[in-house]
Amino acid sequence: MNNKFFAMTAAVAVAGSFAFANAASARDQVQIAGSSTVLPYANIVAEQFGKTYDKFKTPVVESGGSSAGLKQFCQGLGEKTIDIANASRKIKDAEVKACAEAGVKDIMEIRFGYDGIVFATDAKGDAWALEPKDVYLALADKIPVDGKLVDNPNKKWKQVNAKLPDWDIVAYIPGEKHGTREVFEVKVMEEGCKASGAYDLHKAAAGDDEKKAKKAAEKACFKVRKDGGTVDIDGDYTETLARLQSNPTGVGVFGLSFYENNTDKLKVATMSGIEPNVETISTGKYPVSRPLFFYVKKAHIGTIPGLKEYVEFFTSTKMIGPDGPLAEYGLVPMPKNELDELQKAVKSEEIM
Repeated sequence: MNNKFFAMTAAVAVAGSFAFANAASARDQVQIAGSSTVLPYANIVAEQFGKTYDKFKTPVVESGGSSAGLKQFCQGLGEKTIDIANASRKIKDAEVKACAEAGVKDIMEIRFGYDGIVFATDAKGDAWALEPKDVYLALADKIPVDGKLVDNPNKKWKQVNAKLPDWDIVAYIPGEKHGTREVFEVKVMEEGCKASGAYDLHKAAAGDDEKKAKKAAEKACFKVRKDGGTVDIDGDYTETLARLQSNPTGVGVFGLSFYENNTDKLKVATMSGIEPNVETISTGKYPVSRPLFFYVKKAHIGTIPGLKEYVEFFTSTKMIGPDGPLAEYGLVPMPKNELDELQKAVKSEEIM
């Protein structure tokens, strides 16, 4: 599977395609749902698209999270289903299977740029310098103490690391339906779990089967405390910001673009000594970064008016290039060679 974009192809019955085309002709507006991280970017593109093309209506863009958007996307074909799912993570194999079982057998994956996951506090607070180990020891359900896994006893950030503030541990983290949660788990919690020694203890407790033990250890590393130290946020980043405003000694997890548009309200922490910004994310120096995607039903192209044009418009240099409105908002643009390859693929007969 190409890590930038792919087309998953399968034969579609002629009769079924004809029936879909007739049914979908009743809808004349592109419909999109998914990631709250991708939402502002898609809104910018949709608005500009509506102003640029008189013959097409402005696409409808809704949020709900990556998993929820992909679930909608995989409900089938036709006018009552969405055309595009925005995602802050790659589609999972299980989701590809669910799509295929519902008749969505031809999916385009478009990676259009990058974002970073940041830890931020109230702008009036102290500067923070975090390591994945600090986050794990503060937020994990169980941590190692004297070579044994115990319920997390830490109540203050200063107990985790003497250089951190003497604040109660309360972190507002993305809910499990958000793509941000997966990045948080893999690039922060799992790394911190390994650095603390907890991974090895979880693995040893899982038995002699190496493969099963690794999987069990990873799952255990992702488990966060449920005693008030972590709070799942199922809404978008505005809800996380509201929680911090109510609790100025809390810590929130945000996308870089949201932080950069709220620097008057938030102070960002470094991670492993690296400050998150466009340069450190585009070069890969900042350790907690991720690509951003949207997924398109190829069967809807040519049937839903404006869908093909929207995809081409979104992936244009005008939109996602270094001088475009998405970069101005906070998107970390992809390198020119990646962008050229993406645009070539989008316009090719094979992809479109």
